[in-house]
Amino acid sequence: EEEEEEEAAPPPVAARDASAKTEEITDMTETDLVNLRRTIYLTIMSALDFEEAGHKLMKISIPRGKESELSSMIIECCSQERTYIKYYGLLAQRFCQVNRVYQDCFVDAFYKQYETIHRLETNKLRNVAKLFAHLLETDGLPWSVLGVIKITEDDTTSSSRIFIKILFQDLAEEFGLRKLNERLQDPRATSAGWFDGVFPKDLPKNTRFSINFFTSIGLGGLTDNMRAHLKNLPKTIMSKPQAAAAPARKETSKEKRRSAGSASYSYSYSGSYSYSGSYSYSYSYSGSYYSDSADSGGAKAKEEKK
Repeated sequence: EEEEEEEAAPPPVAARDASAKTEEITDMTETDLVNLRRTIYLTIMSALDFEEAGHKLMKISIPRGKESELSSMIIECCSQERTYIKYYGLLAQRFCQVNRVYQDCFVDAFYKQYETIHRLETNKLRNVAKLFAHLLETDGLPWSVLGVIKITEDDTTSSSRIFIKILFQDLAEEFGLRKLNERLQDPRATSAGWFDGVFPKDLPKNTRFSINFFTSIGLGGLTDNMRAHLKNLPKTIMSKPQAAAAPARKETSKEKRRSAGSASYSYSYSGSYSYSGSYSYSYSYSGSYYSDSADSGGAKAKEEKK
């Protein structure tokens, strides 16, 4: 009997802890994440208005680092609608203004959506563009997010051009062309280079492409600065060769004065410039230099004869 009692005795505590540690199972199915997304989706779709939805969503205990699930679910629900519903824009605006963390999530979502905009259908693309336009209108998103946009022939696709078109047309409808132009020409924004890609001035062909794009969508009033830049570009190009030629002429004249005491120098300069979609500049330069030592010698001989 004593031997049976010893056999029935429980194992030590340390042994049980070791066995428990070895039996731990890691759940790789992301069940918690799926449940979180389901809860967010049902809350958004069942609320009567954006205030109720925002109040209920704030009560959900979203784990730290998973705040992006909320922004992505709002964008996904908005894109699934047949037409844009302002409910989603107001809900996204509320979270952007409540917590900076959510604002950063929507900023990252803007970058991701623009990079993968070619994957969306036209209807989804329109809804997403109107959602982000609403966030820009209400300052829910900083306007620096427009720095990711580059309106050039090489950097845009048909889908991205539709996205930009709807975005700026909605902004112009809300602000008006004059006020929108003032926002885009803000000194702080231009000095930071937020809109260098939207209004490119690096190459003439990119500038012309942006001008033609905004003119075609009825927002040609935003291109005044780019048109002035193209108008003044010929003067800028002509001034560069002249500025480079002036030091060269001074150096050659100094060298020639060193080689001969007195000298006479003559030159001819002509330039031509043409602008027809492409730039070309040409100039011709000719000079003659001679020393007057022979003439001075002849003059001295005449004076001695006299």
